[in-house]
Amino acid sequence: MNSIVYHPDYIRIFERKPGKWTIKLGELFYSKIPFRLDMLDFKLLYGITQKEVAIELFKINGGKLGYYLADLRNKKFYYCGEEAEGVRGKLLELGIGRKNPID
Repeated sequence: MNSIVYHPDYIRIFERKPGKWTIKLGELFYSKIPFRLDMLDFKLLYGITQKEVAIELFKINGGKLGYYLADLRNKKFYYCGEEAEGVRGKLLELGIGRKNPID
């Protein structure tokens, strides 16, 4: 993904490549917590391991290549398609973000 996508901290973006899952790391720009947390420690933050997330993502459609969203807070998982722009579309479908962020 070459574009900037803003999303809540409980959403993670994954890309399925041949033989592996990669997480699209972002940068936390706001936190109410006065200390740093390891945002990759899913178990501490949301009670689910990275392995469990990968299993759930794979269940969606057999691990088809492309982009996926994981709502770690609500334990919901979504396939976004093979193109990065599908991530933005899925977030909008879920009521997250705006088509034009300036509006």
